[in-house]
Amino acid sequence: MNRLAASVTASVTASVTASVAFPIALALITLSTLLGGCVPVIVAGAAGTALVATDRRSTGTQLDDATIESKIGQFALSRWGDLGHASVTSFNGVVLLTGEVPNDAGKAAIEDFAKSTDRVRAVHNELVVASVSPIGSRSNDAYLTSVVKTRFLEAADQFSATHVKVVTDRTVVYLMGLVRRAEIDAAARIAATTRGVERVVRIVEYID
Repeated sequence: MNRLAASVTASVTASVTASVAFPIALALITLSTLLGGCVPVIVAGAAGTALVATDRRSTGTQLDDATIESKIGQFALSRWGDLGHASVTSFNGVVLLTGEVPNDAGKAAIEDFAKSTDRVRAVHNELVVASVSPIGSRSNDAYLTSVVKTRFLEAADQFSATHVKVVTDRTVVYLMGLVRRAEIDAAARIAATTRGVERVVRIVEYID
């Protein structure tokens, strides 16, 4: 049985804003350059949602996660507009909230909404009460995410990069996924030794 694990190790984050997804496969695109010959198949869903065939989640769960992200993201946007910058990431029904909100009441409100959203199994609220982060800070987070993902591809002999989702916020890296212990240990080591990463947080479910 899967056990939900949330543990802190050592460092990065990139915000993900979701789009509404519908269970319609529109196209198949094969990628020939990833994972040393292990070729993932990308299924493009409505509204640009990409479904990865090598993902350990079912395609239905991937679509559910995209819908969860969209619903919570729209709630946050309608509540604060430009006064907040909340990012929502859902993986297998486990939701990660990152970014900035204007006050504690707002932080609690988005967490409550997330918990009440259909198919959400757990919520990790990493929102901070602060002014909206500058573009430079967010760009740095995006850069750190790209570096970590690139290093994951280089470690294809230890784990598949498609099995570990990377989110970076304020130089803290969050790792999500359905993983074996050895896989997430290797991923966490790579993230923690990436220059610029301050801390790594694991939000994973073990499959071994």
